[in-house]
Parts: sequence; structure tokens; C-alpha cells
Amino acid sequence: MFGALLVIAVVGELTGWVERVRWGRRAAWFAGALSGAFGGLVGNQGGIRSAAMLGFDAPKAPVYLATQWREIAAIWPLVAIAAAGVVAGTALGARVLGRIPQRVFRRVVAVLLLLLGVYMVLAGGR
Repeated sequence: MFGALLVIAVVGELTGWVERVRWGRRAAWFAGALSGAFGGLVGNQGGIRSAAMLGFDAPKAPVYLATQWREIAAIWPLVAIAAAGVVAGTALGARVLGRIPQRVFRRVVAVLLLLLGVYMVLAGGR
């Protein structure tokens, strides 16, 4: 199921449909319900929910920190190491990706997701 959703998302990206569509209020409820249902089916809410949210220009929110701050505080050394890795990776990535046009980058990511989606569909049929 997840592989098929990746393929559909890639087709939307490669055809330009993702950039052209803007969801209305009614469609937002439908997309939210659909992304939640698919996320429950595949056991991975983040990627599917993010794909659904792309059409809304929604602001980012620290939901996990607000709802699970005790659990996060209990593993603060791991969080600090991960945060340092994120900062270093972001700095390096900004230098490398700054040289690649956004259109090319989006196409490369889309092709990689397409390959992953096709693999998942084929592997899931075994």
C-alpha cells in the first residue's frame, strides 16, 4: 500500500500537479482523513501525512515536544547528539544542495521515491 502511495505521489510531482493544486476546506478534511487511514494501514503516519499537507502550506508545529516532553527529556543525550547531527548535516547539505537547481533536486528525489515505491509494490506481492 505504501509503495503504491509513493508512486502516486511521484506521478503528481513529475506531472506538476502537486505544484498547481491548492486544497479547499472540504478537501482538507478529506485529505486528512485519507492520510490518517493510509498511515494507519502502513504503520507510518509521518511520510503520508506530510505528503497530504504539502498542498496546504501549513506552518510547522512542535507537536511532539508539546505532547511528549517528559520522554524527550529522559533521553536528552541522544536528542543533543541527534540535534548536532542535524545542524552539521544541514550546513553541509545547504552547501551541496545550493549548487543544484531546485527543479533538478525535486526530479531526482521523485525518481528515487518512484524506484522505492515500485520496489515496495513488487516486494509486497511476494
